[in-house]
Amino acid sequence: MIRKTRLFTPGPTPLLPAAQFAMAAADIHHRTAEFRNLYRKVLADLKTFVGTRNDVLLLASSGTGAMEASVANLTSPGDRVLVLTAGKFGERWTGLAKAFGCDVEVVSVPYGQTFDLESVRKALKIETRAVLMQATESSTGVRHDVAGVARILKETGNDALLVVDGITGLGTTHLDMDGWGVDVLIGGSQKAVMIPPGLAYLAVSDRAWEAMEISLNPRYYFDLRKERKNAAKGESAYTPAVALIAALGAALDYIAGQAGGDLALGREQLVDNAETCAAMTRAAVQALGLRLFAPDAPAAALTAVLPPEGMDSGLIVKELRSRFAAIVTDGQGEMKGKLFRIAHIGLFDYMDTIAMIGALEQVASALKFPGFQFGQALTAAQKVFAAESGLQRRSSALAAHAESMTPAAASATTR
Repeated sequence: MIRKTRLFTPGPTPLLPAAQFAMAAADIHHRTAEFRNLYRKVLADLKTFVGTRNDVLLLASSGTGAMEASVANLTSPGDRVLVLTAGKFGERWTGLAKAFGCDVEVVSVPYGQTFDLESVRKALKIETRAVLMQATESSTGVRHDVAGVARILKETGNDALLVVDGITGLGTTHLDMDGWGVDVLIGGSQKAVMIPPGLAYLAVSDRAWEAMEISLNPRYYFDLRKERKNAAKGESAYTPAVALIAALGAALDYIAGQAGGDLALGREQLVDNAETCAAMTRAAVQALGLRLFAPDAPAAALTAVLPPEGMDSGLIVKELRSRFAAIVTDGQGEMKGKLFRIAHIGLFDYMDTIAMIGALEQVASALKFPGFQFGQALTAAQKVFAAESGLQRRSSALAAHAESMTPAAASATTR
């Protein structure tokens, strides 16, 4: 049987064909008017994609580069920072903050869980300089309550900067950077924007720019003030990843095109799509008798699943790859062999999700999952999709009806 390789991984994600074509055609020099026009458009579109009025910068690095830039630009040696960690990427914040000489306090919960907001409140000190967290912890499939943490900072009057790794959160979770008061929000190219690894982007608040002027940690390549100054001229401080920037422009155009040219609406639809695919997958694996690793705060970027009792999750990963060329990921670090992860971020749709669930049923049959019957998972997923589609259709119809009414009639209808 012919097999077509399909990525179901939370990064890199499947590449958008239009972005691949844009990369192939990106034979331009980065100190020309042609590139400056492209760069300005991409930066402007990124603001819309992130959903912010703040400046957004691009760095030729992975998302970890933007995480490091955040620590380097916002802290000084000896500053107290609070890290909220529940997985491998939360632990990365701890390592970065220690590398730059910060006094690190950690609120940690077991893998598969999210933080109790009261524990965050108790850990805050008047001298806390920054709070570092993830929107989604992709090592465990957990979604964290960014809005709740931001609300605690406001309620306590704490001046700490809120820095959020949204690398897998952007495009899979509805985030309101400006409304909530997030100071830095980080994204990566190999996630929801459907292009190869190599670009990081981050939106930076006015408070964060002010903090950079008094922070004392060293920075050179990752000096965000330097990038901001050059971005105002349509340039990067150093040699940019020209082909990836062209690909990013094509990807943002594609997202806008899915919503009739409205990029903000396209972003919302991209998130809703991830939520639907994730809900279908959660229902499917539970119908197979499997348990979710993060049942209380599941992410839409990916679904983390526990294998049947006594089975190594790597066996399921290998079966999906060898039988169907479907690439899912095993657990990371101490979770290797204990869970597998199916992604929904970026260029995944209903058809991809149904195909994955069908393949998982075949693997369940081959590996003799207890109580398995064909159709269990697919039926559960189909029911979720039908319900979600019905809700979306009704929502769209109501919105269209409201737009067609006169302001007075609309007001009367809503009272």
